[in-house]
Amino acid sequence: MPILLRFTRFVDAITDLFAGFAQVAVVASCFISAGNAAIRYSFSISSNAWLEIQWYLFAACVMLGAAQVLRLNEHVRVDVFYGRLSGKAKVLVDLFGLVFFLVPVMLVMLAYAVPMFIQFYVSGEVSGNAGGLVRWPAVLMLPLGFSLVLLQGVSEIIKRVAWLFHRYDMDTHYERPLQ
Repeated sequence: MPILLRFTRFVDAITDLFAGFAQVAVVASCFISAGNAAIRYSFSISSNAWLEIQWYLFAACVMLGAAQVLRLNEHVRVDVFYGRLSGKAKVLVDLFGLVFFLVPVMLVMLAYAVPMFIQFYVSGEVSGNAGGLVRWPAVLMLPLGFSLVLLQGVSEIIKRVAWLFHRYDMDTHYERPLQ
């Protein structure tokens, strides 16, 4: 179990690293968007590349930040009953969801995303828009993001099993989001 818990710390560190990239991507996207709008309205100059880079950065923000959302237990869940469950019941529900939904779905998504990325990379496909960008960097975010969520999912499974065996201290308190 200590080796598996070390693995979870390693995965958490990787998730933190890529979450930092996601934070930079969202800030960069905001600056590019504001700069593009200012130049477009001030000087009537623009390029589709500026719009596309914003989309690429948004893809990076979502796909690279998703694993961090899972790690921090801030992901979307149907919490009609979850908030009323005991700590052990919450952990068991989490385990069920991680093992039977998250991991299989991420594996399927990777099975589709990896060949798609390879196809885009090999073909060097470029956006059909004038001044558009090569598409593979945006498509790379799919297998990268799904891999990160899969790794974090495995890490969360290990943590919950360790918690059940009293080998890991985890906060099972869940606060329902304000609506």
